[in-house]
Amino acid sequence: QAQLVESGGGSVQAGGSLRLSCRAPRMITSVFSMQNMGWYRQAPGKQREMVATITHSGAKEYAESVDGRFIISRDGTRKTMYLEMNRLKAEDSGVYYCNSFSSHNNYWGQGTQVTVSS
Repeated sequence: QAQLVESGGGSVQAGGSLRLSCRAPRMITSVFSMQNMGWYRQAPGKQREMVATITHSGAKEYAESVDGRFIISRDGTRKTMYLEMNRLKAEDSGVYYCNSFSSHNNYWGQGTQVTVSS
């Protein structure tokens, strides 16, 4: 089983919302609590880009293009990170990947497709 498992992607019309989840089923709770985590996305023909990050202490950072529309959060009890995406735009389409890293590791999920139709 993978270290990180994403879910929640799908197809939605512009203006709609989606909520992505990234679970860490194999990670023990104490390790998860020390992970810095983030969401990245990659559109066809483009480089992977940072969407939002959240440190182990809860500090958040957003790409300018999603600031004010997306919300990143994490739940240590469920060992899960979330990305709430609102007012979606066609340019938000792509494969969304979750990342989790510390000084001892660096994990990527398999990606989940988000398609926004205008």
